[in-house]
Amino acid sequence: MAPTSSGYRGRLAPSPTGYLHLGHARTFWTAQQRAAGGTLLLRNEDLDQARCRPEYVAAMLEDLRWFGFAWHEGPDCGGPRAPYDQSARLGLYQSAFEQLRHAGCVYPCTCSRRDIAEAAAAPHESGVGGGDEPLYAGRCRPERLDPAERARRAALPRAGHPWRFRVPDGRRLDFFDTARGAQSAVAGADFGDFVVWRREDLPSYQLAVVVDDAAMGITEVVRGADLLVSTYRQLLLYEALGLVAPAFHHCPLLLDAEGRRLAKRHDSLSLRALRAAGRSPEALRAEWV
Repeated sequence: MAPTSSGYRGRLAPSPTGYLHLGHARTFWTAQQRAAGGTLLLRNEDLDQARCRPEYVAAMLEDLRWFGFAWHEGPDCGGPRAPYDQSARLGLYQSAFEQLRHAGCVYPCTCSRRDIAEAAAAPHESGVGGGDEPLYAGRCRPERLDPAERARRAALPRAGHPWRFRVPDGRRLDFFDTARGAQSAVAGADFGDFVVWRREDLPSYQLAVVVDDAAMGITEVVRGADLLVSTYRQLLLYEALGLVAPAFHHCPLLLDAEGRRLAKRHDSLSLRALRAAGRSPEALRAEWV
């Protein structure tokens, strides 16, 4: 049963890089149900400057309202919009990055994607939580550099290259998922050092959501099972930043006819296309029961 305490704070956190599809709606609907009796806020995750567009933001709000979503905080609620647009919160992410840098938790990485993919010691991350990235072999870790190069890189500016969080190799991480039960992974084996700051001088998804969820007092994160492996990375960030982690609830993914998870390329299953075809939100929700 969903929590009903008035202290519950959940969030809808779409990214306006395309039109919302039925998979988003099902996950968001779960989030809304679990927030019953508590507070649900809307966060516009618009940090992907190359793909986020104003028309997608407008469509996102329209589609969410059409489907029956009602949030208590965030854009369209009569309050200030800026606190809920990630693009307006860069100062918070920069401060968190500098905290990690001062603590020695991050390092600049000069490896190209090809370097990482072709590294002989870089298998893909395990299937724990759906990991599908190459396991970073740690070539740019400071201890693998000569002293002069280590000093040079330590003085590099924040922008111009990715910065990776160094995971504690061999450490087992455990958490209880409110949808899937006990979960466990080993740092350095199931997932490797991960990017927290991008070369464009913007935070990665991993860092931005941790900073935002903590600042907004989120008590439970509801999202798709494809982001399960991200939880282990984020737990390490919560710890390194001295923040309290929320609970996590990872929903099953909605698949297409070929068994692939839905993506924004599935135009026929976008909420806008379904509405244009005469489908009603009530009928669509009934199919999930």
